[in-house]
Amino acid sequence: MNWQSVDITMHERVATVTLDRPDVRNAFNDATIAELALAFDELGRDEDVRAIILAANGPAFCAGGDLHWMKAMAGYSDSENYDDALKLADMLRTIYTCPKPVLAKIQGDCYAGGMGLVAACDIAIAVDSAHFCLSEVKLGLIPATISPYVIKAMGENAARRYCLTAERFTAAEAHRIGFIHELVAPAELDARVAAIIKALVSNSPNAVRQAKVLVREVAGKALDDALVTDSARRIAAIRASDEGREGVASFLEKRKPSWLD
Repeated sequence: MNWQSVDITMHERVATVTLDRPDVRNAFNDATIAELALAFDELGRDEDVRAIILAANGPAFCAGGDLHWMKAMAGYSDSENYDDALKLADMLRTIYTCPKPVLAKIQGDCYAGGMGLVAACDIAIAVDSAHFCLSEVKLGLIPATISPYVIKAMGENAARRYCLTAERFTAAEAHRIGFIHELVAPAELDARVAAIIKALVSNSPNAVRQAKVLVREVAGKALDDALVTDSARRIAAIRASDEGREGVASFLEKRKPSWLD
């Protein structure tokens, strides 16, 4: 496919999806949304891909929605507006439920819908000079489609503040509230991302996929008999899987597991 808004590269079983609209601070429009949804769907199905990096070109990671695109939407009918919003919501869900681990590599400022992209990823590493903002209410809007992911990432208490005030906050604050996993100096970003990706691709692909589902499906559930039974079924099933057997055997035999060949 001839990608227009994103660039996709592969290196040693790691795919990098790069937002490539630096002239508009990587703000997304309908074309960007469609390409991101397609990219993550295809990469999620590709057995050769072990991990995905979501990155961006230029000084900003993502400024949210393209204002020219949003202005055009003001003239849409209610049904057209809903259909358009649903495409964004579906794209975010595609990233969030992608069976491969997804790491957001944040090299610059991240606003509005850009924060939704980050929150939909599994791991977020940012430079310490980046700034963040849920700016929607300044425009008379609300961060509706990104809210399921942003609230999970930063917690309800922080979300209540920043969704209402639209304050611009620092990378240090994003890290403090749990929105970002790690902060690094700009010169250290590539090396830190590479180290985490190395850890991801060294693990059992099936176990990583199942662990991602585990966290998503167990988070927030009550610790009752149903959850205890479910957890036992999950570990029993993966112990009997090919990679589960291979992982234990390779450890006991002091050799590399087959997925590292």
